Amino acid sequence: MKRVVLLMGGRSAEREVSLVSGRECAAGLAEAGYKVTTVDVRDDLTVVLKALNPKPDLVFNALHGRYGEDGTIQGVLDWLGIAYTHSGVLASALAMDKTVAKRLFESAGLRCPAGQLVHRSAVQAGDVLARPYVVKPNNEGSSVGVTIVRQGDNALPFSGIDWPFGDQVLVEPYIPGRELTVGVMGDRPLAVTELRPRQGFYDYTAKYTEGRTEHLVPAPLPPAVYEAALQSALTAHKVLGCRGVSRADFRYDDSKDNPSGLYLLEVNTQPGMTPLSLVPEQARYLGISFSELVGWIAEQARCG
Repeated sequence: MKRVVLLMGGRSAEREVSLVSGRECAAGLAEAGYKVTTVDVRDDLTVVLKALNPKPDLVFNALHGRYGEDGTIQGVLDWLGIAYTHSGVLASALAMDKTVAKRLFESAGLRCPAGQLVHRSAVQAGDVLARPYVVKPNNEGSSVGVTIVRQGDNALPFSGIDWPFGDQVLVEPYIPGRELTVGVMGDRPLAVTELRPRQGFYDYTAKYTEGRTEHLVPAPLPPAVYEAALQSALTAHKVLGCRGVSRADFRYDDSKDNPSGLYLLEVNTQPGMTPLSLVPEQARYLGISFSELVGWIAEQARCG
């Protein structure tokens, strides 16, 4: 029986989601026949190092956001010579930096919203782009900190709030239409899901509150658009050098009714594994149980 240390929690804004992912993954791994030790990662790295001595067969990385998904913990595990799940240092760091990732995607022929990386003071001083536009942290996930500035809005982003996500922000034109996502499992895109929030946009609350968003899988799309989303997600996964599972998020301007309306937003190298998460849902659609999914992820663990 392989011994797995599962890392969850962490220090990022996605800590609570990571704890839920970790609990679900630990149960799935146990069902798949692994011996699992969970570690709630906080500020004291010595707790993690102690849990990794003696070395386990692998680390299952269920961390989300900064320090767990940006290459930081991956570098520690590489240094220790311990195999771990999901992407390595470089792919993780590239994907977390939305501006750099966008350049790589565009170099591979993938369509992305034109964006600018600016100091947040520039946004506070006035509109950087024509409205509507989107303002987001350059290195966060789960739609943390994302704001849509629309016609008629009086307050600008950051007005009257504590902004803990750094001074550099990404500003992009708002793409009208539909929210899509595609999971990738190794060299296989899984399915396209359309996400329809019952109110507002697909923000952190809509993602992690039951009943707030309708999930349509497979997404009701023209066949050419559906296939283009699958192939774009796989291309993005490969361009970044991802391994294991990833998830690509898109906006689709359905006024064009063809793949020219499809825009890649970003790639998540460690997708959520909660009961509301999208990669497990797409796997179920294809007949892959949760325990089979996490077992497969565990078997892809590598060092370096």
